[in-house]
Amino acid sequence: MIYYTGDIHGETRFIKHFILLNYLTENDLIVILGDAGLNYYGNDKGDSGRKRNLNKWNVPILCVHGNHEMRPESLATYSEKEWNGGTVYYEEEFPNILFAKDGEIYNIDGISHIALGGAYSVDKFYRLENGIKWFPDEQPSDEIKDRVKSKLDSVNWKVDVVLSHTCPFKYTPTETFLSFVDQSTVDTSTEHWLDDIEDKLDYGKWYCGHWHIDKSIDKLRFVMDDFVCPNQYE
Repeated sequence: MIYYTGDIHGETRFIKHFILLNYLTENDLIVILGDAGLNYYGNDKGDSGRKRNLNKWNVPILCVHGNHEMRPESLATYSEKEWNGGTVYYEEEFPNILFAKDGEIYNIDGISHIALGGAYSVDKFYRLENGIKWFPDEQPSDEIKDRVKSKLDSVNWKVDVVLSHTCPFKYTPTETFLSFVDQSTVDTSTEHWLDDIEDKLDYGKWYCGHWHIDKSIDKLRFVMDDFVCPNQYE
């Protein structure tokens, strides 16, 4: 079965507990909808231990790119391989942990999934002022956007499931806005881009993280703490 969950920010114990409580095996799949926190440092400090904790359970984990993490393609330890009809990034040391390549379409258990990662960090300026890591390539580039369009053109703009980090602008959960963030400084270009995609796309379900909320609107499902398995829960 496929289970979709939200940002874990390196807190791998949540995944461990879910795997053990539900007796997951190598035949299951957990999808983390961005900010897995596994490529935060870009070196052995913290990252390797977290990956080791997840990899040892022998359950495949597919991570969508978030905003508070490095892109795997920027790290020398990652290689590409084909997986379920699309390209993923992986490390030989941690073969059960996969990172989706933005724009790729994966056929998982007969269900087509497209990955649309990235988002803007609303705490960007706080991070820069306080020496906390911020990644300038956190949002999808023009190259990624062109790849997404090309992939969607190839399937006549029809997929079963969309996996993104943030959401289309029209679904922005304003109740999650942080009071100390001036919203006029927030770059919403990725959300508007996803809006354009959502308007045109024929899809069945859309899952996203980023907003730290568990909530459904139309065909879109925000996920944070839940582990959503459509066959069981929706």
